[in-house]
Amino acid sequence: MSDLVLQLKKINKYFGKTHVIHDVNIDFRKGDFVTFLGPSGCGKTTLLRMVAGFYEPDDGEILLKGERIERIPPYGRNTAMVFQEYALFPHMNVFDNVAYGLHVKNATKEEVKEKVKNALVLMQLEGMEDRFPNQMSGGQQQRVAVARALVMDPDVLLLDEPLSNLDAKLREKVRVELRDIQKKMGLSTIYVTHDQSEALSMSDMIVVLKDGYVHQIGTPQEIYFQPKTPFVADFIGTTNLLDVTGNGKTEVMYQSVKIPMEREVKDGQIYCLSIRPESLFLSFSPLEENVNIRVTVMNQMFLGEKVRYFVQDDFGKEWIIDMFDPGRTILEGELYATFPAEKAWLIEDLKK
Repeated sequence: MSDLVLQLKKINKYFGKTHVIHDVNIDFRKGDFVTFLGPSGCGKTTLLRMVAGFYEPDDGEILLKGERIERIPPYGRNTAMVFQEYALFPHMNVFDNVAYGLHVKNATKEEVKEKVKNALVLMQLEGMEDRFPNQMSGGQQQRVAVARALVMDPDVLLLDEPLSNLDAKLREKVRVELRDIQKKMGLSTIYVTHDQSEALSMSDMIVVLKDGYVHQIGTPQEIYFQPKTPFVADFIGTTNLLDVTGNGKTEVMYQSVKIPMEREVKDGQIYCLSIRPESLFLSFSPLEENVNIRVTVMNQMFLGEKVRYFVQDDFGKEWIIDMFDPGRTILEGELYATFPAEKAWLIEDLKK
């Protein structure tokens, strides 16, 4: 039996003459937490709404547990969506908001009572059954919206930036709770966000989108440490991108600096290197066995656990370097940016 719960096959979507989703193919495994990540307008919410049934693809197939659903209306497919604005009914109390979908599906009174009770316990909302949305905090309203989705026992739970209206501290707390519940229930989930830290901390798999194209699908570690395009490298966290040229089979050249590679390269071919700020450090002299590039400190930013340095090399390139546990020492002047060659990730696809 296949462990795939959902498949998107060659999905294309147009709004008028604008091609907003380009030939998207994604497989979703049962129980995975999958995040659609990208900047505003990249197509992540459009894809989510096609899974939910609010939009139909112009081309392609959507399979839920092996059955095509792209022409089935939202109420006919076993998915449940939590909207960014929660979409709670203001005239209904918590119990009735959570029970609404069950009533639409003609569930028995006993079934409604049991399922709503279980969902409220799961979302830590016991004792709030009689409250109305305007009597609740943003975090509590968000929990009600998730509870309303969970009682439907969906094959896939769809979350459209549900934490964006919460303050930073509460958002982090609810993020942990949401992930714990998802793991406990083994619930297949698709989550939309433009927040890289949310995507990295919550996901089993991340789909990085830009302008309706999928740039990369992978685990958080793969997306962060092994980006496939310069856009992915630059969008996920902070990185230093270098234009380099293949020099024989086992090294590339950055200007006049040779950088050995663990992978074979083509002589004369242009590549991009991604080097994370935390993989670099500053030294007063070149370090043996490292790649060393002379730089000048232009600015620095004290961030408590680290100092972020903004430096410029002799070729005019600006770098970002993070030095952790800095104590009270602040470096200035001319230094060397140094890093082990294996910390530089080679990107062949130069699509930005």
